[in-house]
Amino acid sequence: MAEITAALVKDLREKTGAGMMDCKRALSESGGDIDAAIDWLRKKGLAAAAKKSGRVAAEGLVGVASTPRAAALVEVNAETDFVARNETFQAFVATVAKLALDVGEDVAALNAAPFPGTGRTVAEELTHLIATVGENMSLRRARVLRVKQGAVATYVHQPLRPGLGRIGVAVALEAPSELEGLELLGRQMGMHIAASRPDAIDIGAVDPAALERERAILADQARASGKPEAIIEKMVDGRVRKYYEEVVLLEQVWVHDGESRVKAVLAKAGATVADFARFNLGEGIEKQSADFAAEVAATAGV
Repeated sequence: MAEITAALVKDLREKTGAGMMDCKRALSESGGDIDAAIDWLRKKGLAAAAKKSGRVAAEGLVGVASTPRAAALVEVNAETDFVARNETFQAFVATVAKLALDVGEDVAALNAAPFPGTGRTVAEELTHLIATVGENMSLRRARVLRVKQGAVATYVHQPLRPGLGRIGVAVALEAPSELEGLELLGRQMGMHIAASRPDAIDIGAVDPAALERERAILADQARASGKPEAIIEKMVDGRVRKYYEEVVLLEQVWVHDGESRVKAVLAKAGATVADFARFNLGEGIEKQSADFAAEVAATAGV
């Protein structure tokens, strides 16, 4: 049996694009024979998956799973919307969302968790799915919300099937457990958050850097009017209040009636928002775009 050196592992990685640990295992399984190791990786689907890892995956699904006092959101990305309609892919996302309820929102821990009924981890099952479907995929993020008293409600906008869609929301409401209508209020709150896209629960939670940047922009806009600095300061303060109404959940106008403030709706119900999460599929991922001629040229190595 050949010695499995770092150079041998490096050579196999360069030939296949597979991960370092997968390459070490492949060489161990094949007695250090690099050609046999390549075959081992291909049979496991690891080499095929690695070759696709450079592609941008901005499609896929957001998965939602919940219990009365906990909810999990996960985002699993793929390259095309077509894969989101694949039943095997949908089942994978739904299962990972359920696992997150127990494992938590740490993606590394989720990837290392056993995937039910397969003998593989979540990461290994995803690699297997990549090799089967033929597209790059990734478990991008997860959030888990819990309350001790109250409810965690969920909402999926235009779901492909229950718990799966492009936009998912979870909102943790703290209230007396016997509060009537809490589940309905939570769902309405989820719909509101999906539509209004708040950044923070209350004014105190607004990112200071974002607020400072907004104030600077508003001040420059106000100065363009030629007003004195004292007037400009008042103008900025007024516009900041408007900014809060756009990005702060409690300050927003309730979408269900178009006039009440969210904080008034919650106060009337005797509930408070402890936390919320909103996943919009692919947000923040820079999608690649290229014309057909450029794509052909790239493929041909021109």
